Amino acid sequence: MSRPASGARDAVHDLMCRYMELCDVPSVDFSVDALTALFTEDAVWEGVGAEYAARFGRRSGRDAVIEMVASHLPPNDHFRRNVHLLGNEQIDVDTDGAAARGRWIMQQLSTYRDGTSELIAARIDAEVDLTDGTALIRRFGTERLFAVPLPAR
Repeated sequence: MSRPASGARDAVHDLMCRYMELCDVPSVDFSVDALTALFTEDAVWEGVGAEYAARFGRRSGRDAVIEMVASHLPPNDHFRRNVHLLGNEQIDVDTDGAAARGRWIMQQLSTYRDGTSELIAARIDAEVDLTDGTALIRRFGTERLFAVPLPAR
């Protein structure tokens, strides 16, 4: 593994961790500007598979992506609590180092405004642009694998 590829993988890893951190509720320091800074101008965010394609659809362009993602986060009251855990990370950097593709399994533990809670497992597939050590999401796809309700507390 070459040093540049390692640095690019680290940049992609850090980008995805930051995205998930901003989507947690409560988030340590959520702002629309911080979220916007993670995406390319022509970014695409899409639900993959029958369930998420119908639920989330496809958003094209950074403004449309941010509008959709932010609609689920405070000050909106979609979640009372929400946390994301990423695992099974696989990141492949193009030979020229200008782009990468990553895949993860995400666990999401959520409590919604109505008090119900669930555990979701989803597959994340992202394409990332790399420029001067900075990684930006060009395409983000998420596919729900399964969900189970959690007991009320």
